Amino acid sequence: MASNAPVGKPTDMSSPRLPKVAGIDSTVPAPPHTVASLPGVPSAAPPSDAALPPGVLIQDRLASWVSDLTTLHELTERLIKTDSLDGALREMLGAGAALVGARRGMAVLEPADGLGPTSTIGLGLAHADLGTIETVPRGSGSYGRLLDGLPEADPPGAGLPEADPPGAGLPGNGPTAPRRPARVPEPIAIRDVRTEEGLDPRHREVAARLGYAASYALPLATEEAGRLGAAVWLYDEPAEPDERRRHLIGLYGRFATEHLARLLQVERARARVATVAEELLPSRLPRVPGVRLAVRHLTGPQGGGDWYDALPLPEGALGLAVGSVSGTGPSALAAMGRLRASLRAYAVMEGEDPVAVLSDLELLLRLTEPARSATALFAYAEPAQRRIVLAGAGHAPPLVVGDHRTEFVETSLSAPLGMLTCWEAPSVELSPAPGETVLLYTDGLLRRTGDATDRAFARLHAAASSVPRADRSDPGAVADHVLRTLLPGGLDPAVEGEDVVLLAARFE
Repeated sequence: MASNAPVGKPTDMSSPRLPKVAGIDSTVPAPPHTVASLPGVPSAAPPSDAALPPGVLIQDRLASWVSDLTTLHELTERLIKTDSLDGALREMLGAGAALVGARRGMAVLEPADGLGPTSTIGLGLAHADLGTIETVPRGSGSYGRLLDGLPEADPPGAGLPEADPPGAGLPGNGPTAPRRPARVPEPIAIRDVRTEEGLDPRHREVAARLGYAASYALPLATEEAGRLGAAVWLYDEPAEPDERRRHLIGLYGRFATEHLARLLQVERARARVATVAEELLPSRLPRVPGVRLAVRHLTGPQGGGDWYDALPLPEGALGLAVGSVSGTGPSALAAMGRLRASLRAYAVMEGEDPVAVLSDLELLLRLTEPARSATALFAYAEPAQRRIVLAGAGHAPPLVVGDHRTEFVETSLSAPLGMLTCWEAPSVELSPAPGETVLLYTDGLLRRTGDATDRAFARLHAAASSVPRADRSDPGAVADHVLRTLLPGGLDPAVEGEDVVLLAARFE
């Protein structure tokens, strides 16, 4: 029998890459049994599975499965590291493009329960391109058909049997029928926009303008999570993923949907905490002659207990306060609201004596919440006389910023509220010059720098000293400059840590 084996050393023993799909190279590894014909040897018809030895066939299939599992493992590992909806959508789009062999795409986040948030993310598409795609009637676009055709997510417990009523399982009484989970639609492939039947003319026009010829849309939905959105990838040439690619993107899509569902719950929880925190703080700062106020409040992912207040008092006086309650989350927010409300009441009754205000606050905290501590600073200001009397309980000293000085106010050391059986520390008085700004802040501003305490104070002093002269007449500009200098990257909402409060009062 003649042999097809070449004589001599073959010149090409490497497995070729998969052919380009829609103008790009696929990053999905090719199965190891797809080997190109050797140079100079006539190509023969591929042998059928029956003609291959059983061991070779099994090895080829196992190698292909291992390659696919390795690819999915790498992509899901990258996805699970994302901690925001935006980041997860972008990672999912890029990985999905590699799996289906596309170059561009878009993802639409549109939860079926209508509670939001909603967003549209593009891959290789400008913001104007996304707007152009959205002009296509939803009934003609593949992603729109997925979004509109999928029922809303079932309430918690959907798909699970309900509790059996008394007597269930006895003769004549059957168990409760399980509730049917939400149906997940199949992906939609449009192999050629030009020849596909039933498409709106606007769809063909937009495709021609943006230069794509085919699309593959995948629902971001599972039976457990319901509908979260849809993703669609665009091909430059008429094409569609083969069965293997469809299987891979289906597995990845289900994993991505579950990850997005978890991030969605976290995002909604953060939004609710932020809303509660904002409602517990002043909706606006008062207008008092002789002083201009500005505040900056940055919150962490769980919401902390940092707070501020500015309260008009009789005879043109003004009460300024900042503080921090230990802990994070809803309990800290509730304690912060109670503490702030109590301080407002004490300030109205005896605001001229900041020591008495904080002493009353100490007694209240010790009696009502003995397991919690807090820091606070209260200042009684008379803008007309440019006079401030203040006292602090374990709180950082204010900082005076002006054209001729930038210095911390010398306050006496004191323990936080709730740390002693009786709190009392002497008050201090200062007289800011015309045009000077007094900065009150919480400890979170110092701790968020990541430096030691003395180094953080030095950086704060340097930041206040470097405020441009043109910005010193605006307390908001002073606060913004200090924050940009100390926290150049802003306050990452995904990083656990304390809140930041910066209250600026400029005296005329």
